[in-house]
Amino acid sequence: MMEWARFRKYARRMREFSQYRQSATRNSPSPEVFSAMQLCTINEPLFPNLKTLRWCGIGDSYIPFIPLFLSPGTTSIYLRFESNSPMVALMITTLPTLCPNLQVITLRNLPRDPVITVAVSGIPLATNRNVLRQLHVDCPLTEEASEVLYKLPNLRSLSVVIERGTSLPSASLPNLTDLEIVCDNEDDWPQLFHGATFGKLNSADFYPRSKQLGDFLGAFERAALSSSVQNTLSTFCLETSCSWNPNYSSLLPFTQMVDLIIGSSCGGGCSSMVDDDIIISLSRAMPKLKYLQLGDPPCCQITAGVTVKGLVALARHCPNLFTLRVHFQVTSLSDPQAIHGMDPNAGPAASWTDCALKVLYVGETPIPEGSELVVALTLLRIFPRLDSVEPTGDGDWDEVEDAINRSKQIADYSGKQRPLTTP
Repeated sequence: MMEWARFRKYARRMREFSQYRQSATRNSPSPEVFSAMQLCTINEPLFPNLKTLRWCGIGDSYIPFIPLFLSPGTTSIYLRFESNSPMVALMITTLPTLCPNLQVITLRNLPRDPVITVAVSGIPLATNRNVLRQLHVDCPLTEEASEVLYKLPNLRSLSVVIERGTSLPSASLPNLTDLEIVCDNEDDWPQLFHGATFGKLNSADFYPRSKQLGDFLGAFERAALSSSVQNTLSTFCLETSCSWNPNYSSLLPFTQMVDLIIGSSCGGGCSSMVDDDIIISLSRAMPKLKYLQLGDPPCCQITAGVTVKGLVALARHCPNLFTLRVHFQVTSLSDPQAIHGMDPNAGPAASWTDCALKVLYVGETPIPEGSELVVALTLLRIFPRLDSVEPTGDGDWDEVEDAINRSKQIADYSGKQRPLTTP
């Protein structure tokens, strides 16, 4: 009992507790250990002053012990389940009672079940709505919960699942900065934006589950412009596993864009139609770009792609660009002199030699035999700060990266040498 009294003394100092799944190097305490702790606490929280609980890989045998770590002072929880047990829903329903002032709620890997939907929907209905700042759940919500959730004045970050045919209210979230939507159909989620109040929306992430996508970007443009999101949005991410040829021109009004990430599959044949015209239009419209990723990593079946002309335009118009992933034509890089005179209508934009690009994703892009050095020198001429090319596998790109690094070392060494003077 003396040891337990000592533990309780130090337990009051605990503010954050993280529990990860069992592994070869990190073993979770057994359920028997938690059971013994539960008996000793006598229905009191194990850590009475705990603010944050993170628990990943929660299996059936551990679900009953989650309340052991929660208290009225807990404000942030992250729970990731590995269970389809009805106990998951039962435990979720207790969260607002155990922690009435939750500010951050993240519930991941939830079973797709109507009982779970009802349980999770009870959170925005029963918790303190004035203090809730972040809600991240990967299950649908009831219509009643949606009516409340999309009107929370202090909500900053939101992740939701929107099922096909769901009726949604227009959102009034003046302080929301980050929005993540998993959707079954591109016709449902725009309801949130029409007539909505998104005064500070900075990031929008979409994960459509449809096997085919139509004009998703066009739908986003129409919905977002109706709520003036183009004035604040700096991050847009759309990830899909299907082959898709989007209309990138729909994104041109979003001139504050910093991170633009659109993933699509080349499975069954290259689906990328990104060319110089698209890249030049985007680079001129979005001079603040830092991360640009269009499509999956380049494949070996490239039917179209950006040439040296488009790469120079990116370097010229987007000096802060740090990471680039697009399908591009390596053969256009075979002549280092090809970059001269490119993009003559660039106007007053910064010199392309100032571009900050360090990482270029090259995927499975083939390199013509014997052209590794000239490709490296041309890339370095366009992107003088390039450090890393990221192929999907091993191959000739290792030689290109080595040549880039050697060239930079030589340039650095030459720049440090004192010039010769005539005595």
